[in-house]
Amino acid sequence: MKLVSIDGRIRALDGPFDAPSTRAIDLAALTGLPSGACRFLAAHGLEAARDKIAGPNRTGATDNISIAGVQLDPPIPKPRMIWAVGLNYRDHAAESGRDVPSAPTLFAKSPGALIGHDQPVVIPPHVVHPDYEGEVAVVIGRTTRDVSERDALDYVAGVTCAHDVSSRDHQYTTGQFTWSKSFDTFCPLGPVIATIDEIDVADLAIETRLNGDVVQSSNTSELVFPIRTLVAWISQGTTLLAGDIILTGTPAGVGAGRTPPRWLLDGDVVEITVGGVGTLRNPVVRKPA
Repeated sequence: MKLVSIDGRIRALDGPFDAPSTRAIDLAALTGLPSGACRFLAAHGLEAARDKIAGPNRTGATDNISIAGVQLDPPIPKPRMIWAVGLNYRDHAAESGRDVPSAPTLFAKSPGALIGHDQPVVIPPHVVHPDYEGEVAVVIGRTTRDVSERDALDYVAGVTCAHDVSSRDHQYTTGQFTWSKSFDTFCPLGPVIATIDEIDVADLAIETRLNGDVVQSSNTSELVFPIRTLVAWISQGTTLLAGDIILTGTPAGVGAGRTPPRWLLDGDVVEITVGGVGTLRNPVVRKPA
């Protein structure tokens, strides 16, 4: 399934995201479960939806709407937690002048930084060096604690596209990853979640385009710590809940790694495509002083 959130209600698409005829099925109406994404997942909503999605009532007028022209929420609008992983592609570690880490390098992004597909990334006046980072994001599907790598993917609902927007000047000056990557609008997410049964998370192509030009291109097969490793690692002593998000790292090609550096500018458009998932697109707007 491909999942979206619209006006706080989780829905499943009955066709391709970019097809005008595609409609979004209200999964709460279909299953009788809570409408918010986190509570729906926690109530084993995906299993319930799969049992009913092909039923005779799934296209009733009260439970589905056209996807065309609708403003999407982030697919998980109100996650409890967003974990992020630094230096998780060898080529990005190299361009950063850093050694490949021996264990996952974790930090957090504020859920308050979330925005959805086609919503603007707003650069505050005090940010001089805003940078782009395209990433594959994992969505946890149920309570997860002390799981093994072998079983880790059983706890994943699916994946989506993420943009880890970063204020490099604040990051390098303060050394604070969490703050410098958590300004309002600095975590675009979406447009859809591709459920885990539809994809191979160990082999997902990822590409970032800046104004149509490819600036990052890689595959999750190049991750230093694969997705199943990250889920298992974070769950050691830290309980993950349904709807929690893990940004899995960015490949080489970020603006800070270029000569000269290429920072985000007013009017830029960033597109992040993950194979089997779709394309997250966000314009950049610089807020005047």
